[in-house]
Amino acid sequence: MTPREIIEKYYELASAGDWDAWCDLFSDDYVMDEQLAGRVTGLDNLRSIMRGFPQAYFRFSNTPKTILVDGDKGAVVSHISALAMKYQNEPIEAEAMNYFQFKDDKIVYMANFHDSKPFAPFLRQLSEG
Repeated sequence: MTPREIIEKYYELASAGDWDAWCDLFSDDYVMDEQLAGRVTGLDNLRSIMRGFPQAYFRFSNTPKTILVDGDKGAVVSHISALAMKYQNEPIEAEAMNYFQFKDDKIVYMANFHDSKPFAPFLRQLSEG
């Protein structure tokens, strides 16, 4: 797949909640700087984290608004719309920006940036256990 195709598949699979296939887009030794989770490294760690996503979110979608690709790098401005499982009456709406680096048809680095305040219901449910 081209970097643009990988990006399009990233958002398609995330919005569909197909986290196993979504994880397949990353290299085994990838690095992610994630706004809420901090630095995450390695595909096994990512798969472990994503196994909990269906229990954490009642609904989750991440819709790309602008996609830019330059060789083995890409950037996407998107909109996240979600509901935390425990707080379904408090919608999460956030603008986001993701930066990607690709190698051998996989994501090797990704960083995301967004305001954390809209994720308060999600973070509250995590702190409650």
